[in-house]
Formats: sequence, C-alpha cells, structure tokens
Amino acid sequence: MSLTAIISLVAIVLVAVASAVIGSVVHRTRLTSDFLVASRSVPSRLNAGAISGEYLSAASFLGIAGLILVQGVDALWYAVGYTAGYLFLLLLVAAPLRRSGAYTVPDFTDARLASPPLRRVCTAVVILICWLYLLPQIQGAGLTLGIITGLPDWIGSAAAGVIVVATVALGGMRSVTFVQAFQYWFKLTALTVPVIIGLAVWFGDSHTFARDEPPEFREPTTVSVETPVTLEAPRSVDVTVRGTVDGQPVDGPVSWTAGSAHRVATGTELSFAAGEPVPVTSGAPTDDESWLRPFTGSEQHQLLATYSLILATFLGTMGLPHVLGRFYTNSDGRAARRSAVVVLAMLGSFYVLVTLMGVLSRVYTPQLLVTGRTDAAVLLLPTAILGSGLVGSLVAGLVAAGAWAAFLSTASGLLVSLASVVSTDVLPGKGGLARRFPVATVLAGLPPTVVALVPTGLNFAEAVVLVFAVAASTFCPLLVLGIWWRGLTDVGAIAGVVVGGVTSAGAVTAAISGLQAYLPVATGGWVEVLLYRPAIVSVPLAFLTMVAVSGITRTRRPADAGQVLLRLHAPERLGLMRDRLDDRG
Repeated sequence: MSLTAIISLVAIVLVAVASAVIGSVVHRTRLTSDFLVASRSVPSRLNAGAISGEYLSAASFLGIAGLILVQGVDALWYAVGYTAGYLFLLLLVAAPLRRSGAYTVPDFTDARLASPPLRRVCTAVVILICWLYLLPQIQGAGLTLGIITGLPDWIGSAAAGVIVVATVALGGMRSVTFVQAFQYWFKLTALTVPVIIGLAVWFGDSHTFARDEPPEFREPTTVSVETPVTLEAPRSVDVTVRGTVDGQPVDGPVSWTAGSAHRVATGTELSFAAGEPVPVTSGAPTDDESWLRPFTGSEQHQLLATYSLILATFLGTMGLPHVLGRFYTNSDGRAARRSAVVVLAMLGSFYVLVTLMGVLSRVYTPQLLVTGRTDAAVLLLPTAILGSGLVGSLVAGLVAAGAWAAFLSTASGLLVSLASVVSTDVLPGKGGLARRFPVATVLAGLPPTVVALVPTGLNFAEAVVLVFAVAASTFCPLLVLGIWWRGLTDVGAIAGVVVGGVTSAGAVTAAISGLQAYLPVATGGWVEVLLYRPAIVSVPLAFLTMVAVSGITRTRRPADAGQVLLRLHAPERLGLMRDRLDDRG
C-alpha cells in the first residue's frame, strides 16, 4: 500500500473516531424530543453548522467538481440551485414549519389536515426520498476508499453504513447535531487547503482557458476504463490500446482522427504520451474555450434539461426530510429563519471552493475525462499537483477524510429523519418511542446499505438531482400550499403527492435502472431528457393536481384551517405555538 493510501486511511479513521467521540461527549439522549429534535434547544449558529454539514453531501463534495471538470460553466447551476433552494425555504417554509410544533413531515400534515391516509402516504414518501438519497452517500464512501487504497468499493460502503447506523441509533438528533457541525468545518478545511495550494501552482504555470484547444496530458498516462464510454477526439491523437474499441479487440497503437467518436468497452487500457490532446466523453465540450461558454456541448435539448434542473434544485430543498427536520430543532420560528440565513453564507463559501476544485481538475487530472470516473477528481487532485511525496500524501489524506465527513454527516441526517418516521409511524407504539428509535434506525438503515453495494454508474450530483426532483414534486407543493393556502384538502394533498411522486419516482427508476434504453424513443430525445430531469413536468403537475382536487373536494376543508394557519404565521410572542408530541413517547 502506498504512502498516500496509508495516510488517507489513517485520516479517514481519525475523522470517524473524532465524530464518534464528539457524539458520545454530548450523549444525553433520554427523552423522545432528544432523539427527534434535540429538545428544540439548538442555538441558531450551531444548527446552521449542522444543517450545512448534513446538506453538503457526496454530490457537493465530489460530484459537482466532477461535473464542472466535464461540463464547465453549465455545471454551475448545480451549486447555484443547491444554495438558492435555501432561499426559497427561508422565504416560504422555515418559520411556519417550526411554529407548527411538528416533529416530522407526516406529523406536520397531521397537524394541518388531520388525515391518517395522508400521513401514511407522506410516511412512504419520506422513506423513498431518504433511501434514494442515502444510496449515493454510502456509495461515495466506497468510492473514496477504493480510490485511495485499491480495495473493492463495497468494503467502504459497508463500513460507512455500519458507522452511520451505530451513531444515529445510540445518540439520535442531539448527538448528531454536534457531530455534523464539526464535520462542516472539517469539510471546509479539507477543500480550502488544496484550493490555496492549487491556485498558487496554477498561477505559476500561467495556464489559461481562453484558447481553442482541448486539455492535454501533462505526462505519459495510462487509464483503465471502468464503465463503457463513448470518447470524442477533438484533435488527432495517438493512443496505445489494450482492450475493445468500437466492438473490435485492439492490442497496440492506433490513431484517432480529429472529430471521430469511439466506443470503449469496460476494462480497456488506453495509454497516451505527454502532450497528447485529451479525448472527452460524448456530448461534453471538447476545448477549453467552449468549456467556458454555456450550451456548447453536442447533447440535445440542453436548455430543457437546464430549466428542469433549476426547478428541481430550487424547490427540492424544501421537500427534503432531513433538511426540514433541522428546523424542528430550533427554539422558535425566528431562530429557524436565523439558521437559514447563516446557512446561505456557509453554503456559498463551500461551493466557491468546490467550483475552484473543478477548474483545477481540468488542468491537473484531465485523464478522468477519459475514464468517466469524474467523481474522483477532488480525491486525485492533491497528488496530481504536489506529487505522491509526504506533502502531497498529507493533503490527499485531508481531502479523503473530508470526503468521508461529507458522507457520514449527510447519511446521519437522512437516517435520523428516516428513523424518526419509522419509529413514530411504522413500528408499533409499545415500549416508548425512545426505545423504538434504535430499532427503527437499524431497520431503516439496512436496506439502502445493502443496495449501495451494487454500483449504479451515475455521477453523485446527477443521482442527487433525481432525488431533488422527487422531493420537489411531492413535499414542496404540500408544504407551500399547506402553509399558505387554506383551501387545501386532505384528498387534494394525497392526489398531488401521489401524482408528483409517481411521475418523478417513475422517471428516477427508469434513469437509474437503465429502463430508458428499452423505451420507444430516440436516444438523446426530449423524452429521455425528461427521464433524467422530470421536475419541469412533475412539479407543475403536482401543484395543479392539489389545487384542482382540493377545489372539487372543498367540503373536506378542515373547520380549524384558519386557526392552524394563524398559529403557523403569528409571531411567537403571542404564545400560539405548541409542540405536538410530549416526552412520554
């Protein structure tokens, strides 16, 4: 095992141990409110750190930099959308949601519409969203361990799953809050150090992107293609191939002409000399100048995909159960708003660093454009810049540990939300909720851990956007209309959640499983685009369904709807806010 692998492995173990120690030091979990909402006593700044820690996931730490490496400025919408989502949450949801006194999303719907069927539907949606979101987190842990040690990815995925389940089961929300706040600052540090070093080296190299040239290999490079990929050669390139290209076995040097595209099979090794132009995956910008301009790739319907991406990320945040659960921990609505404002600043700082990592990766790790494993850009960048000596290995270890902090913090928040719903709405109500919570954690965390052992092949940021589409199509309409429109009925809410959920989740299933290949549509057509970006259809459809069905069933409007809305919007000093679940469980 190399020096880099040893140091990175030690760093990962240390950050896991530090997280466990912090969680155990503040472990005073005895009551129901301790497990679910940390007794609603988390200060605004600490809560903002915890929110940022759990929100900045594998998609943010690894995925966005990888997308920027490939797509250039088009990928900036991911960072913008993830951050802007908190602005919409701040304006529309944060304070009223806290004033509802709820512990979970299903509990809020019960407070607003008092409908057991709606509560059951929302419970199912929470489980679906959390499981879909947990998959890329656990797989990201496996990828990180595999990249730095060469071990199979499933070992890291299994280890991460066990650590997260144990942490949440023992401590609940109270312990996880302090751990996630620590992990945010650790992640920020893990990106700041390599960015400062990388920019210093880059400016010394005098590299510019204002050129009509593709990136070049800085040294002789051999890459192994791990997933089937179609490569486009922007210029003539000489490559030594050992494997299968365009369906034919090749063992020796070949020349790819400018503008040609070649299908490279899994397991194929490609060797390039220093100074050779880097082939890029099909549809991506081929030269640095076009990489800096929007919509310059060859993929079809890019504008449609971008609009749908914006809608999913802007509105999906307010539908994520683990994000909403954080605002239940504030003492009141004003504290919830303050937390959201601080989060905006924290997220902005983080995404600036991630963007710079993607830019530096274009220069120092261009071989990832060939392999298609662009999620590894952040992990490989330190040694690509500094070499594999002691300094480069130390920085690489810091980044690897930061990546694991990202996975653990987000997975912990998701599992808290998932276990909260399972313990209150799925398991029998015997023995007290505080006793059911650890059991619910194990039951909720086991399925996604097992499924995560099988790779999906999706970029982490792409996978998370699919989850955002489901959240934006279900809980976003439910919360916005439930908080701001007294005309919402339980039947309308159920219809909207089901329609939005089936539409978006069906598209997600087709995209992840590869079923779109069997649909009677042309490759790259607008139907295929909407399978990966369903929000532009599913979100308006969910809103319209809720409004239309609520209008038809207006006789089912709760008699106390006006009183409930008054409690959601009235200032705290009037004393109308109350909790819905006492400490007896």
